[in-house]
Amino acid sequence: MTARALLTKWHGRTVPGVPRWAAWAACAITLLALPAGIWRIAAINFRAPLLAHDATAPAGPEMFDGEWWYLIGLSVFSEALAFLALGLVARWGEVWPRWIPGLGGRRVPVLAAVIPAGLGSVVLLVFPYAMVMSALGLKLTGDPAGLPVHGWQTVVFWIAYLPLTAWGPLLGLLTVHYYRRRRCAHAATG
Repeated sequence: MTARALLTKWHGRTVPGVPRWAAWAACAITLLALPAGIWRIAAINFRAPLLAHDATAPAGPEMFDGEWWYLIGLSVFSEALAFLALGLVARWGEVWPRWIPGLGGRRVPVLAAVIPAGLGSVVLLVFPYAMVMSALGLKLTGDPAGLPVHGWQTVVFWIAYLPLTAWGPLLGLLTVHYYRRRRCAHAATG
């Protein structure tokens, strides 16, 4: 199976007129949240040696102590939100899928996609800010942070979380492209 056939099966047909960079950016967004989710679940839920689990490290939930579902849910939710970026380049982002009651087969209003995607891209700018603050040894609030990673753990942490810094800017570019493409198509037809 070719890469194009795999992508088509994965997210549906790309809309005609979508440039290759936009399709690749949408696919990349779906993968940006994955390393951080895996790191979170492995480090906290399964207590993998990705954190310094000692007396000075902040206490995290024990494996399956009743709070384990939160980090798994957060990771799945993040991945689902990232997957929605594909709607900015796929057919289902322009026409509601038939299985949606009352909306199936109708055109998706441009602003119904642009407003949440635009707001999401702005909110996601917290990640570049958070990474800068983390590099400075600070929390988002500016208080000192005692991130319990040392040596190779720091490298793994940055490899897992640095991709998140691209999510907001890429989503912003895709949102602007989606808006312009849909508005031009609307002006041409009507």
